[in-house]
Amino acid sequence: MTANASARAIKPELLRTYTEDFNKDRANLIAADAAVSAGVLKAATDYRGVRALPRDFSIELKQGSITNQERSGRCWMFASLNTLRYELMHRWNLEDFEFSETYLFFWDAMEKSNTYLENVLRTLDEATDSRLFEAINESPADDGGWWQMFAALVNKYGLVPKSAYPESENSRNSDDFKQYLNSKLREFAAELRRRSVAGASEDELRALKDEYMGTVYRICAVALGEPPEKFDFFARPKDDDEDNKGSACKCKAEADADGKAESCKCGESCKCEGKSDAKACKCDKDRSDKPKTGKDERPQIREIGITPLEFYKKYVPVDVNDFATLANAPLKNRPFNQRYRIRFSANVAEAGDMEFVNVPLDVFKKAALDQLTAGHPIWFACDCTQFALRKDGFFDQSVVRVDQLFGTEFTGDKAHGLEYGDSPSNHAMTFTGVNLDEDGKPNRWKVENSWGKDAGKDGYYVMSDAWFDRYVTELIIRKEYLDDATRALLTTEPVELDPWQPLTRRCR
Repeated sequence: MTANASARAIKPELLRTYTEDFNKDRANLIAADAAVSAGVLKAATDYRGVRALPRDFSIELKQGSITNQERSGRCWMFASLNTLRYELMHRWNLEDFEFSETYLFFWDAMEKSNTYLENVLRTLDEATDSRLFEAINESPADDGGWWQMFAALVNKYGLVPKSAYPESENSRNSDDFKQYLNSKLREFAAELRRRSVAGASEDELRALKDEYMGTVYRICAVALGEPPEKFDFFARPKDDDEDNKGSACKCKAEADADGKAESCKCGESCKCEGKSDAKACKCDKDRSDKPKTGKDERPQIREIGITPLEFYKKYVPVDVNDFATLANAPLKNRPFNQRYRIRFSANVAEAGDMEFVNVPLDVFKKAALDQLTAGHPIWFACDCTQFALRKDGFFDQSVVRVDQLFGTEFTGDKAHGLEYGDSPSNHAMTFTGVNLDEDGKPNRWKVENSWGKDAGKDGYYVMSDAWFDRYVTELIIRKEYLDDATRALLTTEPVELDPWQPLTRRCR
């Protein structure tokens, strides 16, 4: 061994020192027993941190049933659809509702495949080992994405309820489907590049690409089934009287000083009006006298042969284009109050690349609070792996005390996590609540996840405000809740970023 090689090696005498020091400390032995037996996260869980994050919130939105992306990378799609279904449910007074995630998954696979081949045609002069081509070629039609990819798909293809296009084995567990789709796309890319070198024209190459897309469609249709062009939709709004049946009339409780009830909550003209001694509302009695048949008498919403775009425009009371992407990335080379665009990041080729506005934390957080306070959920992206308990449903560094377990502090800040790739945005979820302290400041956030109801507490997580500051990097905010200065940034000339730089990773 040369002297230089010896200097680089782990020296035996140092190993003896390491093991002696380890065994001298009783805390190391206890920590090792716990971690080896139960795993790092269980061994590091601090019960005091858990108790400091109760699951009640001063602002809380009533959402539908928890959803489950299962073994797929569709979190961004689930989080997006969860924000829209909340608006649809409350607009049409539905007890529950779920959009078809598979419908958008089909079209996302098609659009990403097309954009990948278009990007190959745009970079025919690039070597296959260039940094740009490697970024394009890394995952041609993978599952991941952002809100703006979702918006592009909805604008082009609309939306359908889950009943019109349910889950399949390959949407629930997408690895095999995407593995062979990506393999075929890379074969197509190699052939396009070979034909280009042989002298094929741009028109000839694009005609070949169109032929290839026929194969892509066949793969997607075999794996997922063909998506519907039209479908029937049926729903029943909630019966608002259900909660009041069998209860005493509110007329008496709300009677004025003269004993006259001015309005009845029964939903029709009340026969109790003017009677101060009304103990039970006659409206309820009248209903109870009607023969019960078991027939569901609630009103119906029925659509026969509606298209996905018609359904979106008629039943979803928000426009996916009325949202902006805010980022909080405290990087020296990403100044705040600037609009950015990520090259080669589109899924729908003609829709354009992904954009965001980078803002300071106070602006970032205020936008989130304003939107939640107004009664609207929020799509957000974060690193879901850091200081997180997936099974128990906590995001908090005071709960996952790996610093105590390993006897070393973890001091990296948000800028470090982004610059060194230690905490990129890798998962999208939905904020559906926040708790404000006596000073009106947030101390914990309610998170709707898409990992099923067995993850977290019935599918929901609680996040400390300190964790929000450190690991939440992107918010999708309705433009009406942006301050004037931030809204003005949406029309400024963007700074272009390369597809391998921080904040370019797709959420899965």
